[in-house]
Formats: sequence, structure tokens, C-alpha cells
Amino acid sequence: MYLTHLSLTNFRNFTRLDIDVPRGPSLLVGSNAQGKTSLLEAIYYLATFVSFHAGSDRELINFIAGRESLAVSRIVADFQRGVARRRIEVRIIQEPNGFNGPRLRKEVLLDGVKQKISEVVGVFNAVLFLPQMLRVVEGSPEERRRYLNLAIAQIYPQYAQALLDYNRILSQRNALLKQLAERSGDLNQMSFWDEQLAAKGGVIILARIHALQELEHLGAAIHQELTRNQEVLRLVYQPSFDPLPARPNQYRLPLDAPADRSTLSLEKIRQGFQEHLLRNRSEDITRGLSTVGPHRDDFRFLSNAIDLGVYGSRGQVRTSMLSLKLAEVTWMKEKTHEWPVLLLDEVLAELDDQRRDDLLARLAESEQSFLTTTDLDLFRAEFVNKAQLWNVHMGRLQEVKRES
Repeated sequence: MYLTHLSLTNFRNFTRLDIDVPRGPSLLVGSNAQGKTSLLEAIYYLATFVSFHAGSDRELINFIAGRESLAVSRIVADFQRGVARRRIEVRIIQEPNGFNGPRLRKEVLLDGVKQKISEVVGVFNAVLFLPQMLRVVEGSPEERRRYLNLAIAQIYPQYAQALLDYNRILSQRNALLKQLAERSGDLNQMSFWDEQLAAKGGVIILARIHALQELEHLGAAIHQELTRNQEVLRLVYQPSFDPLPARPNQYRLPLDAPADRSTLSLEKIRQGFQEHLLRNRSEDITRGLSTVGPHRDDFRFLSNAIDLGVYGSRGQVRTSMLSLKLAEVTWMKEKTHEWPVLLLDEVLAELDDQRRDDLLARLAESEQSFLTTTDLDLFRAEFVNKAQLWNVHMGRLQEVKRES
């Protein structure tokens, strides 16, 4: 899979961009705050329809254009997937809404036809690495859940829909819990929401079990190469509701003890989750919220049995996240039979020469990649000579012509 053409209108600091995109690696070179990362953001948005930077989609609209009551930000991409040529268009529309100020809405078109976002997620695949993603290792469980959700949704369209449904049901269940806590009511109403939450939650839990196990298998091998066999990487899933049956009188397993949940069926997970919700009902009513479920899941990065989120050095954290991202590329290729577009923001800045060489060698496997840098000297001449060079300055791209 690879982009052939990209067009941006009023997206971030790009008022207008219209370029043909070559296959293979592209190097985006320029000073900070010129638009390099924004270009990666636009491409990744086509895969997930979520910004990794912005707090809301309103921030994606060009600042000057956004001063008007009516403003439209557009991303249009032509791409090749197998033998098929496809087009995705995203419109972020700010429009007048009477005295309530401007309102925002989003439209997504696939091959010229408007579609629901949940039906288009996964049509175009991309893997993104940027420095702030180290928060996935070091930050809150919410950061790790967000990473998992964006990766899995690109592969399993039903996962994105299950997430939407789960969050809607969770909101309804929490509202009922607060109502029961404040002024009591009919407890039987909870059974309906428990059943609905368990059905959608089961889909999410099962997908996370398999995704993390597969990513760990791929990532461990890559990590071993990047660390020259010095470190063993593990990804440890910590579900809020653990569907793995506990044996009687068994102590809780330590963090680094492997747990195989891959043989569990969807029905087994659904049934166990629903029973757990029933057992927790009194506590949930007292607290006025759902205390157990995929919305409270977590997973941890372990290197040689050490939790990197707590004890890892910056180099270890960066290498483990890079290993996971490269594993994600291979994982998507195995699942879709297409290479995702690889997006790397200042990825070489904190790597030693050896790890830079290892990473650049792996990029040769991808069909298309985009790398940003402020310093072209970080790249070996052989790589630079094979790559398409673009200078990025004040929201404009200029192709660097090579001397013949």
C-alpha cells in the first residue's frame, strides 16, 4: 500500500499543498515548526480519523482560515492498495450555528461516496512514531489503551464499532448507577446494560489479547536485534477484568509471569465479564460508576523482567517503543497482506550509530515511508541517495533536485 497523491487545504500551517508522492522513503527536511510533523499528522489521520496532537479537530483547521465563521479543512489522498486505486477525502467543517458560535462536523468520503467513519477505518493503514509516543511506555494507562485502540481498529473494522458501542453503553450504565446511588430505583434495569456492556466488552478484550500476544512475538525478535541480544522485551496485558480462570488458593501471578489467554473464546469472555459485573454491582452503585471493564485495561513493557515504565532509561524506553512500532508494521502486513505507510518523526535523533543503521535497514522492507529531520547528517549517504528529498518551510514543500 502506498500514497500516490496528497492534497491539503487549510490543514494546520498548510493553506494549500498538492503533490505527487513517490514510493520508497521520503525525507522531509526543515527547521522546527515548519510543517514536517503536520504532514505526518495528515497522513495518519487518513488511517485513524483521530489526531495524535490536537485536543479537538477544530485545532486542525488552519489558524487564519479558522477565524472565519465558515471554514473547511480538507485532506485528499489517492493511494494504491493491491491492484485497486482508492481515494479518501476528509472534510473538517466549521460553520455558523446561530448565537451558539460555530459548530464543527466531519465528513469522510471513500472513492467519492460519503461513508460513516467506522466503515472507512482500516481502508488505509499507517504506522506512526514520534518522540511524544514514549508516553505510551511511561505515561498513564489511557495512553496505552489509546495506542492499542488505534492499532487494532485499523485491522479489525468491528473493533472500532465495538469501541463506539461500548463507550455509549458505558455512559448509559454509569448514568443509571448514579441514579440508583442518589435516589434508588429498580435494580433489574442493570441487567440489560450489563448484558450489552459484556457483549461489546468481550469483543474488545478478545481483540486485545490476540493483538498484544502477536505484537509481543514480533516485537521481541526486533528488540533483540536492536539491543544486540542484550534485552528480552515482553508486553504484559493487565485486563481490568481478567477472563483467565484463577485456580483455587492460587496467589496472583507476578507481573513478569506469562499468562496465556489466547485459547479463551468470545463467549467465555462475555459470560465471565457479565458475571463479574453482577458481582460488582453493589460497589458500582456505591461509587456511581463502572469499576471494571476494558475502559480500565492496561499493559506494561518489560525488558529483562524490569518494568520500563518505572525503571527504564530513556534509551531503553525509546528502543522498546521503536521495537513495538516496527512490530506493528509487520503485524499489519501479515493481517492485511499490504505494507502500511510508515511515518517516523525525528526518529534518529537519540539513537546511536549502530541502532540508526539497524533501523534504516529495516525501512527498506516497507513500501513507502516518510521521515522528518532537522539534520540530514544523521542519515548515511546511501540512504539519502535512495530517498526522495523535500524541503519543508512555512507550510510549503519543495522537491530537492539532485545534480545529475
